[in-house]
Amino acid sequence: MKEKLIEILETMGYPAYLQGSMSEYDEYPESFFTFWNFDTEEIRHYNNKATFISYGFWVYFYSVNPALVENVMKEIVAKLKENRFLITVAGMDADSGTKTHTGKMIEIYYTEEIK
Repeated sequence: MKEKLIEILETMGYPAYLQGSMSEYDEYPESFFTFWNFDTEEIRHYNNKATFISYGFWVYFYSVNPALVENVMKEIVAKLKENRFLITVAGMDADSGTKTHTGKMIEIYYTEEIK
């Protein structure tokens, strides 16, 4: 599932990293995505077996350009919806940990059948 999410995020032309994978010594790109899989849950049970699995992700976008943060997040929400992701938090400010970047975060879910 992470691969699918990364593929969609990178269609926007910016790199995508696992949240927390950059060290304090790494130089931030001008603009980039991060994500974190905060929940994976088996749901919709039948005959004592889960039939679906739900993945929850927090997706962040950071940039040196605050206007770009707003525009890219609007576009990625639309792309994620096109790819059957459910958006439960459509956007809130996110601290980048640096003075140079501003950020925004969304909360998304994807549910698929267990085969």
